[in-house]
Amino acid sequence: MEYLIKGTPKYDQSGNICNMVVFFHGYDGNCYSLSDYSQFISKDCPFDTDDYLILSITSLGFPGSCCPSETELKQNFPQYTIKDKVNFKRQFIEEKFGNCNILGAVGIGMGGYEVYTWACEYPDDMKFIIIVNSSYKSAGYRYVMVKGIKGVIENNPNFESGNYDESVTKTMISVYEILFSFYFSHKILQEMSNDEIDVYMDQFVEKSFNMDIYDFKYQNDALLDFNLEDKLKNIKANALIISSKEDLYFSAKYDSVPLKKYIENCQLEMVDFKRNKYDESDYTKVIDIYNSFLKDFK
Repeated sequence: MEYLIKGTPKYDQSGNICNMVVFFHGYDGNCYSLSDYSQFISKDCPFDTDDYLILSITSLGFPGSCCPSETELKQNFPQYTIKDKVNFKRQFIEEKFGNCNILGAVGIGMGGYEVYTWACEYPDDMKFIIIVNSSYKSAGYRYVMVKGIKGVIENNPNFESGNYDESVTKTMISVYEILFSFYFSHKILQEMSNDEIDVYMDQFVEKSFNMDIYDFKYQNDALLDFNLEDKLKNIKANALIISSKEDLYFSAKYDSVPLKKYIENCQLEMVDFKRNKYDESDYTKVIDIYNSFLKDFK
């Protein structure tokens, strides 16, 4: 399985690494997505590589890990849950490093689902969590989207055959056209002309050509019954929850604000990331937030 490590290990009196922070990638990422956050992970950055050992692991169900496409099980791959993905990484860490206790966990988007799950199911494993634009349950319009995508894929008459043909390609194009509707903020979409939207939509949909339909189907199905609302009070770690004010897929009002009543040590920050139509995000506003939160975990 693929993994990426950056930083410097530090050890406690028992010889165990005590400064490991695990990074959890999003739905279209892998362990190498860590490189997309160089503003945070480098010398003199919030996750200073002299202070932390950053570990990024490609999640269960994704190419580079154990997944339907690379095992060639396709539609016969066993269905997994978000907790299975967490257990997969915990087992890897324990086998590789001898101890599954970590200093912290950072998840962005769908990666946040795994962080919430780990913190709820194994609350003594970590001291802090940082979650950006994510949620603790599939509900409302997100549930509708997940169920709708499941239907689009399963309605392909060739899906159960395991054969790749033109109809499979067209199905994945349709799925990515649906996903694009949540890619930009409402404000940016309103500022675009229809011609501009067509250009960016075509560019986004091109990603579907590199996504295996069976890998995507199982990733999507793992979200259907995801709901940690009854377990959030288990979380012992200090939590930093960051939400974008204009994100269309994750709502600060419904996905972040309620956490204050569930998590005892929860810092909630709502930020305008100023993502623009060139797919560039301004993270400068959150650098200070990270630095302030992490000062107690050096």
